[in-house]
Amino acid sequence: MELRTGMDRSVPESGFADVRIWDVETGEPVRAFRGHTAPVVSVALSSDGRHIVSGSFDGTLRKWDMDTGDSVGEFLGVGHTDLVTSVALLPDDKRIVSGSEDCSVRIWDAETGKPVGKPLGHKMTVSSVAFSPDGECIVSSSFDRTIRIWNVEPRKLIGESRSIGAEAINFVAFSPVPGRKRIVSGSDDNLVRIWNVDPETDEPVELFQGHRGPVLSVKFSPDGKRIVSGSSDGTVRIWDAVRLETTSITNAVDTTNGERHD
Repeated sequence: MELRTGMDRSVPESGFADVRIWDVETGEPVRAFRGHTAPVVSVALSSDGRHIVSGSFDGTLRKWDMDTGDSVGEFLGVGHTDLVTSVALLPDDKRIVSGSEDCSVRIWDAETGKPVGKPLGHKMTVSSVAFSPDGECIVSSSFDRTIRIWNVEPRKLIGESRSIGAEAINFVAFSPVPGRKRIVSGSDDNLVRIWNVDPETDEPVELFQGHRGPVLSVKFSPDGKRIVSGSSDGTVRIWDAVRLETTSITNAVDTTNGERHD
């Protein structure tokens, strides 16, 4: 889930064919964005909070006006031939990157919705994509058990992690701290790993153990000192990225009936 900075509303990925804005305090939906024809599985917010980009299992991307709920142009995902699994926005909001079950990573012009350059890719489904804070690199993870780092300009592969075994990598994210080029990943082997963005290094520099199920989502805190991870074991864990230990564990709550999943 992405949270709009400074606002009391959040935009979660939806199990339905729409994107919904929710009031964080009341838990009530504020607005729905409709246009996709299959579940929406990834969303990204522009840096100014004016637009939302969504990726869907219908194979398309869409851009939405945050205030009106209207679709801005038509993102048809020309070039993607299968489900869109992940989307991210360049920090200056001029480019969008998407990953797909067709094994490709694609860059799009955020204004025109047209693809930019040739696709990048993996050998299996691309599970997650993200831009670096300076906008110079893209990181992608895949069910082929690798993480790849790409230059935006010129567009080429500059680094690849060593395969982590027989487990898929589900999610990757950059540290937001300028000058500290680190990546965090979550995978099906229940582990959270930290990687250096270094073409000469293909091994993780640290790993966190504690989850009892696949790690589905990971993020750095804004200061880069904490990592939050969500798992199919029903817990959210907060890790100290400096001391390398768990600082907090939260059990999932079913918002439909208020029950805790312990």
